[in-house]
Amino acid sequence: MDERVEIRVRDNGPYKVTGPVRLVDPEGRPIPLPDGDRPIALCRCGQSLTKPFCDAAHKASGFESCVRAERVGD
Repeated sequence: MDERVEIRVRDNGPYKVTGPVRLVDPEGRPIPLPDGDRPIALCRCGQSLTKPFCDAAHKASGFESCVRAERVGD
């Protein structure tokens, strides 16, 4: 089983986080994950009413961001 955490940037949407992750607030207190060990979506647009989690507010807000990694050699 792969135990690495992956954070995937979604076009015009949230960060999708998979793997064993613990989310904490600025004081170090754990923030309960909505679905236990399932992947989570973290807000990038700043409009979510369920921050830090995505509630799909980016769709109505017109948020746009299509991040791409720089290609390094072939």
